[in-house]
Amino acid sequence: MAIPLPSDQEEQSQRIISPFAQTTATVAAPGRRRSSHWVMWTLIAVLALVAIGSAGYFIEQYLNDPYRTLEPFPIDRYLSDYRSLTGSEFKAEAKVSNDLGWKAETGRLMVFTFGSDSRPLVVLIPPKLANIYFTKGQTYRTSLEVGDGGLIYAVTCEKD
Repeated sequence: MAIPLPSDQEEQSQRIISPFAQTTATVAAPGRRRSSHWVMWTLIAVLALVAIGSAGYFIEQYLNDPYRTLEPFPIDRYLSDYRSLTGSEFKAEAKVSNDLGWKAETGRLMVFTFGSDSRPLVVLIPPKLANIYFTKGQTYRTSLEVGDGGLIYAVTCEKD
């Protein structure tokens, strides 16, 4: 018995074709992936260094602020009862109102206003701060101490 040979057309219809024959590859070649990784890791490293540097700068600024542990100067409490504040040290934003022109061995007297309060107060500037040139209207960051008799002493003073 002779076996019939399939025709060309029958042969093609019986062939098994993969369902993925017409698709394209979606996975990148290994060489390409590796080159994009170093760019990503370099960018992450640079951003991490910038973040660490910024955080370090702000922490250093905060810790080196000599006024951070002081309370703001309580003008209302001082004017109502200065005795309760005697010996205490405070921080303040002081604006020069006037130089009284009184100078002595103990320092010179200056008139300041504090913050948004327009009431002027007299402050004794000690000789160790004599090198500061005060100009009317300028603002200074100060630490103040309330002394005996209610006299306010400037402990430190720096231009704002």
